[in-house]
Amino acid sequence: MTHTITVIRGDGIGPEIMAATLHVLDQMNLGLQYEEADAGLVALEKHGDLLPKATLDSISKNKIALKSPLTTPVGEGFSSINVQLRRHFDLYANVRPAKSFPNTKSRFPSGVDLITVRENTEGAYSGEGQNVSEDGETATLIQKITHKGSERIVRYAFDLARKTGRKKVTVVHKANILKSTSGLFLKTAREVAAMYPEIECNEMIVDNTCMQLVMKPEQFDIIVTTNLFGDIISDLCAGLVGGLGLAPGANIGEHAAIFEAVHGSAPDIAGKGIANPCALLLGAGQMLDHLGMPQEAERLRKAIVATLEARDHLTPDLGGDGNTMSFAEAIASRL
Repeated sequence: MTHTITVIRGDGIGPEIMAATLHVLDQMNLGLQYEEADAGLVALEKHGDLLPKATLDSISKNKIALKSPLTTPVGEGFSSINVQLRRHFDLYANVRPAKSFPNTKSRFPSGVDLITVRENTEGAYSGEGQNVSEDGETATLIQKITHKGSERIVRYAFDLARKTGRKKVTVVHKANILKSTSGLFLKTAREVAAMYPEIECNEMIVDNTCMQLVMKPEQFDIIVTTNLFGDIISDLCAGLVGGLGLAPGANIGEHAAIFEAVHGSAPDIAGKGIANPCALLLGAGQMLDHLGMPQEAERLRKAIVATLEARDHLTPDLGGDGNTMSFAEAIASRL
């Protein structure tokens, strides 16, 4: 079956890691077709808009996008492109796996295999009620949590556990202090958890969660939490296994899904051909899972692991002397 996906090559190192990723996908003969679309600084230069309507229309039509990092210009008048995409398509679930990989500069070269499921649309990042007093001395922000938003993200986490055979979901909160917002999230999570009796559920306060992740990350399987906590925890988890260069992300809604490398556009190394494509390749693996091709997704992940084990053409950040495309070619040779 042929699938057409929207491809956004992005800014900085984005075009390089996307070219490498598409090379690997092409070697897998998956029947994927690519529809190119622009976003970020490239789109601003070509179309006068960071996120053109044609790009939104392409994602709406194809329902799947693979996206390299985008740059949002610094300064007033520019809102985060990633946030705009999440809001426009109601991509409520941000799914960030963290897994130990061999031969990486990591605190935990083995034993970590967890997923952070972060609510993507509510809480501190909704941007509602932001205000600074006239004297500049006081800033305020409304944090809104809804039963609907909490219910669907927790249900997503438990459905993911059931689908992938994972055994435990940890609900992360701060209901001891934030009794209204985090309290509603926790109450809703307990209601949902009762519908999945075969899956273990425990609750953990966010600050303790961070400490436990650093000390004993192997105790976690799936973490589900609200927007701000999930943003912090998912980056912490990436740090456990070698950094953002090995951190993919999926943004999933009912009508569209966008898969990405979660690191930045790294303009300082753009054009040098040394960027590590692993994060985007792993994001492509998540995309294949979403498209109903889990065996192909696992085939891709195994090829990445085998290449890391062999230290074959690794990029400099991984301790090798290869380049972006030679690393991708080494991965492709092991498919």
